[in-house]
Amino acid sequence: MGVIGPNGAGKSTLLKGMLGIIDHAGQTYLDDKEFSKVLSHVAYVEQKIHIDYNFPIKVKECVSLGLYPKVKLFHRLKSTDWDKVTNALRIVGLEDYAERQISQLSGGQFQRVLIARCLVQEADCIFLDEPFVGIDSISEEIIMTTLRNLKEQGKTILIVHHDLGKVPHYFDQVLILNKELIAIGETSSTFTEENLKKAYGSQLFVNGGL
Repeated sequence: MGVIGPNGAGKSTLLKGMLGIIDHAGQTYLDDKEFSKVLSHVAYVEQKIHIDYNFPIKVKECVSLGLYPKVKLFHRLKSTDWDKVTNALRIVGLEDYAERQISQLSGGQFQRVLIARCLVQEADCIFLDEPFVGIDSISEEIIMTTLRNLKEQGKTILIVHHDLGKVPHYFDQVLILNKELIAIGETSSTFTEENLKKAYGSQLFVNGGL
């Protein structure tokens, strides 16, 4: 599902509220269970601008962090765990980059590392905040292919997205908001000019049929 709306609409806030990163009113549930009790089954990729690229950590070590909700921090990883890391890097096309520092990667490559971290976590639900901002087309294609495969495996994927032109091609469901819920449902019936005008107002430029 894609989450769209103008700047300041509350898209990132929605994800952080559901994850308990910020306080919120009301309650959130996943499969009839309180979200706070199933966070180990949820993977989260925040915006790259909030991540320190200069932190001295190798690619494989960064990916392995996705294993710690299950093996616990400071526990030694088994060879089977490292096999999962290698396989995840292979899926996103970065197996040969395992020993590099994350500071040596391009923006697109680093975003793929974060996706690989989600893969080893084996989460049922994946939240991504603007994952396609500032990355190359090859990385974007690899990430979308990976996410589609995860969806086919029954995973729930929620993506904050800003490029309206790609919404019909990327998402089968969409949530539109601007401080409040404007519409939610199948993209074919929800991603309409009427709903977009309600959300974006004068910010909306009608282009390419939108």
